[in-house]
Amino acid sequence: RRETVQQRLVSVFERYGLPDRMTMDNGAPWGDTTGTWTALELWLMRHGIRVGHSRPYHPQTQGKLERFHRSLKTEVLQGKWFANEGELQRAFDHWRTVYNLERPHEALDMAVPGSRYQPSARQYSGNTTPPEYDEGVMVRKVDISGKLSVKGVSLSAGKAFRGERVGLKEMQEDGRYEVWWYSTKVGVIDLKKKSITMGKGC
Repeated sequence: RRETVQQRLVSVFERYGLPDRMTMDNGAPWGDTTGTWTALELWLMRHGIRVGHSRPYHPQTQGKLERFHRSLKTEVLQGKWFANEGELQRAFDHWRTVYNLERPHEALDMAVPGSRYQPSARQYSGNTTPPEYDEGVMVRKVDISGKLSVKGVSLSAGKAFRGERVGLKEMQEDGRYEVWWYSTKVGVIDLKKKSITMGKGC
């Protein structure tokens, strides 16, 4: 659930600061198989975090993460039984210390990951500011149904953008606009076709 994931992320951000970027898969609540934006992604971008996704059905594009999960499963979970959550958490904590501070990694020239880690300089405050767009950018508010109007044409931006202000940058081609949310291009409008494409591939 988005709310649960969001709460956990807040705890992490409060402790370690805000990352510059997060790369994730396309499963709920991180993404959507249709390629549309989700409320969780907008929440991350609202906090100045760039959002990236692996290619759908191509887990190898996040090879390091897949390798990490395989090591965790083999060394901590496989063939083990834990009496309660506390016992499981202690096993995780011990393994994390070994993984980050004791075990050298070939990809790091046999250094340990902890020697390369730097905490983020961007602190999490929980406060966000509305998006600001450059002069000359048309600003449109998405209505409660997820639609916006451009020169009399009603277009669907998606449920995640309900009540939000997006910026429209005119493209070289007549009647085409880039749709921006904060500093991320989130879609393209073609007024000649009366169409809008919202998604990560835009």
